[in-house]
Amino acid sequence: MRSLLVKVCGLNDAENITGLQSLPVDLLGLIFYPPSPRYVGRTGLRPADIPGGAARRVGVFVDPLFPELLKQVERFQLDFVQLHGGESPEYCRELRQIWPSVELIKAFGVDRNFDFSVCASYEGLCRYFLFDTKSPDHGGSGRRFSWEKLHEYQGRTPFLLSGGIGPSQIGELQQFRHPQWAGIDLNSRFESRPGVKEVEKLRPFLQALLAPTTDIQHPKTNIQP
Repeated sequence: MRSLLVKVCGLNDAENITGLQSLPVDLLGLIFYPPSPRYVGRTGLRPADIPGGAARRVGVFVDPLFPELLKQVERFQLDFVQLHGGESPEYCRELRQIWPSVELIKAFGVDRNFDFSVCASYEGLCRYFLFDTKSPDHGGSGRRFSWEKLHEYQGRTPFLLSGGIGPSQIGELQQFRHPQWAGIDLNSRFESRPGVKEVEKLRPFLQALLAPTTDIQHPKTNIQP
C-alpha cells in the first residue's frame, strides 16, 4: 500500500471535483481566500457539490477571523484547516481548543533565506506543515523553490511539498528523499483554468509517482490512502 499523500488544491468546480474521484487523491483543497482566483465563492460551490468518499476536505485560509473560519468548517464539514498566512502558534493553539476534531496544516513560504527554526513553535499543534514557494499571493504561483533547501528542515512534523509541481518533475520526485516528507500538493501546473484540474493530465502523473518501483520511504500517518 502506498504511503505518499496526494493533495489536489484550489478546486471550485463541482463536475471537476467529481471527476477527481477516479484518481488516488487523499486530500481535496478548497480555498476560502477571496482574492484567490480559485476562491470557492467565485463559482458558488456548495457543500452538496462535493461527493462523499475517501478524500478528506481541506479548507485553505489566510489570516481568517475565527467566526468566518468556524462557519466554513461546519458548513463544508472540513477535515483539515490549512493556514496560509501569518497565523501565530497561539492562533493554532486556540483553534485546536475550540475545534479539537479538525486537524491543522500550517503553510510556510520558502525562499533561499527562509529559516526553518520558525517552524519549531508550531510543533505539536499541526498535523502537517506545507512548504510552498514564497509568494505575495499566498500560494498558487506555479513557481518552485529549491528542494535542496529542505535538507535544512530537522523538525518532527511531517510536511507536504508544494510549489509549482508539474509533470516535468516526476523524475525529481521519484528521487527526492527526506525523513519527514509525507506527501505532495498539486495545483496550478495541472489546470485548464484556475480552479479546474485536468484529470487526464493528473492520471499518468500519479500512476508514475505512486508506482511501487519508486521505493519511496515516508513517515507513517493515520490517513489511509
